[in-house]
Order: sequence, then C-alpha cells, then structure tokens
Amino acid sequence: MTATRWNLGRFRRPGVSLVAALTFLASGLPAPVRAAAAYESARSFTASELLQPAQIKGPHHEVASAVPLDGYYYEFTIKTDWGQVEAEGMSLLRVRLDEVRALAALDDVSKSEVFLKSAGGAVLNVGKGVGAVITDPAGTAKGLGKGVKRFGTNLGRKAERGAEKAKDEVKGDGSGEGKESAASAAGGVANSVLGVSGAARKWANKVGADPYTTNRVLKKALSDIGRIDSAGSIATKVVVPIPPVVSATAGVGGLVWAKDPEALLKENEAQFKALGVSEPVMKKLYAAKGFTLTLHTRLAQALSAVKAEGSADYVETAAEAKTEREALFFTESAEMLQRFHATSPVAKLLPDSRALIALTKAGGAVALVPVDYVQWTETFAKAAGQAGERAKKELAAKSLELRLTGRVSPVARQQLAALGWTVSENAK
Repeated sequence: MTATRWNLGRFRRPGVSLVAALTFLASGLPAPVRAAAAYESARSFTASELLQPAQIKGPHHEVASAVPLDGYYYEFTIKTDWGQVEAEGMSLLRVRLDEVRALAALDDVSKSEVFLKSAGGAVLNVGKGVGAVITDPAGTAKGLGKGVKRFGTNLGRKAERGAEKAKDEVKGDGSGEGKESAASAAGGVANSVLGVSGAARKWANKVGADPYTTNRVLKKALSDIGRIDSAGSIATKVVVPIPPVVSATAGVGGLVWAKDPEALLKENEAQFKALGVSEPVMKKLYAAKGFTLTLHTRLAQALSAVKAEGSADYVETAAEAKTEREALFFTESAEMLQRFHATSPVAKLLPDSRALIALTKAGGAVALVPVDYVQWTETFAKAAGQAGERAKKELAAKSLELRLTGRVSPVARQQLAALGWTVSENAK
C-alpha cells in the first residue's frame, strides 16, 4: 500500500472543491487518453448492495433503500426514532448509526431504576426540547449532522469566485439551503465545546459517544444528563453495554473523554507547531466550521504520528474545510497516511493538494483517498492526469498508486491503468 497524496489538483489555496479537485486532475490528460473511453454517467445503488442487514434496519433506525451516488460518496437517508437524517458517505453513515445507538443507550439509562433513584426525581427526556426533526427539516435535521447536499459545491474557489462568493454562501448548495444550514452546524472548534461539561464527557465515555458531536439531539442529551449528574457520580453506578466497535472517536477517546477541552486544544496546537504549522494557520483551523475538537484532535494525532515533510502544508489545506464532510475527508486522509506509514514509511507529501499524496521512502507516490466510489468522469479524469504529472515532476515519483477506502468502476480502473496508476480498493 503506497501513498501519494492524490493531487486533487492545486485546490487547497485556490479553494476549489474536493469534487472539483478530483475532477481537475483530469485537465492534465492527453487528448488520446481522454478519448479512450466514454465518460460514465451518474448511477445509484441500493442499501442492500452496500450494507449489512443490521446496518439497514435496527430497533431504532432504518436506512432508505435508494442510495444515490453523490460525487464520490453514497448518500444515505436514515429514519430514526429521533427524526430523519442524512449521511454523506460510508464513514458518516457509521457515525450516524453509532449516534443512534448512543441515544438509545441514554434513553434506556434515563428510565432505569438506578438512574431515577440517584437523580432525585430529575428527568432526562432524550430528544425533547430540540425541535421536531420531521416537521423542521431546515433546522433540527441539519443539526443532526446533515452535510452540504453535494460535497464540494461550496468549498471556496477563492481565486475564481470573486464577486460570486457572497451569493454562493447565501444560496448554499443550490437546493435552497442557506448559509446557516448544515455547513455551519458544526460551527468550528469553539462552538463544538459549548455546553460540554466534565460530567457530559463522562457520560459520553459511558455510552461510547463523541462529546463534541454535531448531532444536536445527542449533544443536548449529553449536556442534560451532565447537568443532572453534575459530579458524574451517577455514571459510576450505571452499567451500559458498549459494543466492541464504536465510532472513530474511540481512537482518541482517552483524550476527548478525559481531558479538559482547553488543555486538549493546547496539546493539539503544540503538535501542529512541532510540524511547522504557523499561528495564523492554527487560528484558521480552529475557526473552520467543519472541524470539531474531536476532528481537530484526530488530525493532530495522525499527522504527528508520521511527521512527514509537507504536513504543515496539509494542515493549511484542511483549514479550508467548510463542512463536517470535508473536515472528515481531510482527517480520514491523515489517518490513512498514519496507517500506511506504519508499514511503508513516508518521506514527504505533495504540497498544495487537497488529495493527500505521499512519496514513500522507496520512491513511489501513493494517493490516499477516503471516498466511496469513483467513476470515470471528465472531472475525475482531469484530476487523475494532473495528480500523476505533479507526483512525477514534483516528487520524482517512480510509480503511482491510488489507495481508496471504497471502490472504482471497471472503466475507471482501466483508464487509471492507462495513466500509469495502480489501484488498491477497500484500503484501510
């Protein structure tokens, strides 16, 4: 498994969307290659093609059968006991389903004899007081973590948008969602820690949840139970069964559950500083709407584990995140890098690239791309061509490999091979 930071083009500083980045890679393609195969049209999937039965339907949720492919991500619609939510991509689906599990656990706890007796009559009404999700799709549903409808639509394009910037921010993704939609639901690191007390973190640990979640129902439930159990003593009396595999929060759980948020933030920033990240970039990352303290911590931990040349540049790229989906993309890319580096040491990263492309010490370029499904489109063809050219020119790469967490279509695989890329699907 080799790592080249997929040249999603020089999209970070220009602020081009990830989709545009993946698409832009194709602009560098020679005409003969571009004409070698017809571009594929968008397709859809069904939940049964992609998920296990327990993921499709559980005691508190059901995933809709139709699953459109939105750019490079499956778009899932989930009906839950606490309203309908959407998840852009497999990784966000796992997060949303884990949030449902955590909400159900808190609901069960609130009705237990031990809790009711210890709480002295205080009542925890999970899901109450946040708003009716089904009847308020423009409000609570977004608070439950729905991302921008099409990942990459409003990701900056600073060099190109000019006067269109304000209009784009107001209109959102073109589906009628305004600037205060899901893109701002996460609200940045500062907003993610609001209302998260030490007791709330103890309960988040108890049910295996992210204390800095963007799910407004879950965050309110954790905040409410934290107020009821201000000392966190009730948590020690209650037994909550936690499955062996919980959300990605578990990877940094010892930090986000146990550490004071201010202390954790300082620890993260010390790690970023050691990588060469400047103060202005750290401030920008702190304010990036897509990032929560948990994602901030995961990014710091992953990049610090590798310490590759170019890491500071990638943090600057990540600081452009406007949505949770985008912030998660950058974070998961860094975590792919960390896992890859453990077996194939990395020397440096391609600069000015949204896709994380790493040069191994053996001289191979590896693009580490956490996406669900890649089709051969004009946008992607341009991105792939440009990525390969830059990796060879700027990194002196001897070989090219695309590693993605999902799959590529047969046509895309064939055309990537023509451009010199080998493909590794379902990479971790």
